[in-house]
Amino acid sequence: MERETSSEQVRHAWNSGLMVGPKPPLKPKDIWAIRAQLRHQHRIRNLALFNLAIDCKLRGCDLVHLRVADVVLAGSVRPRASVGQRKTGRPVVFELTEASRESVLGWLRVRPQRNGDWLFPIGSKSGQPLTTRQYARLLGDWLDLAGRDHTLFGTHSLRRTRVALIYKRTGNLRACQLLLGHTKLETTVRYLGVELDDALELSEQVDL
Repeated sequence: MERETSSEQVRHAWNSGLMVGPKPPLKPKDIWAIRAQLRHQHRIRNLALFNLAIDCKLRGCDLVHLRVADVVLAGSVRPRASVGQRKTGRPVVFELTEASRESVLGWLRVRPQRNGDWLFPIGSKSGQPLTTRQYARLLGDWLDLAGRDHTLFGTHSLRRTRVALIYKRTGNLRACQLLLGHTKLETTVRYLGVELDDALELSEQVDL
């Protein structure tokens, strides 16, 4: 005799109805829209954080733990910087575009800080950096400003954005691996969602 299952006994998956898997990168139009809104609202810190997140391609935990000295030298923002990754311990080098350098300098003019201070501290508490949860909430706010559904994206979307564009334009997986600080190329392949068609197209471009 079959036993009936009551509605109270039915267990629902924690991710039921939610988007799972890798979150997509932002598109250029999303980046321009967010920058425009942050400038319009004079959200100087958020503009610096957003621009730096796009450029540095760091994990959220590494981004929020940047110190002033990591990106500033003798009063100027470095065109390139290097930090150790908290997850792997390996160093990773990243570039800072003109947009990032200008916005970081703008933030430091508003809130001057010493080299050893956190670049993005919590409010007035210079002894504590932003948390990854706060960073994720800020990203949600930025996406809302741009009219995008923030549930479709995550902080890894910003880490992935510039590298995904580089891969699309060049097909250079090794360069993407170095920029992301991955130890294995297979990790980069999975991270960028490289499909078989992409791999075959790259292979067809190589003449022997």
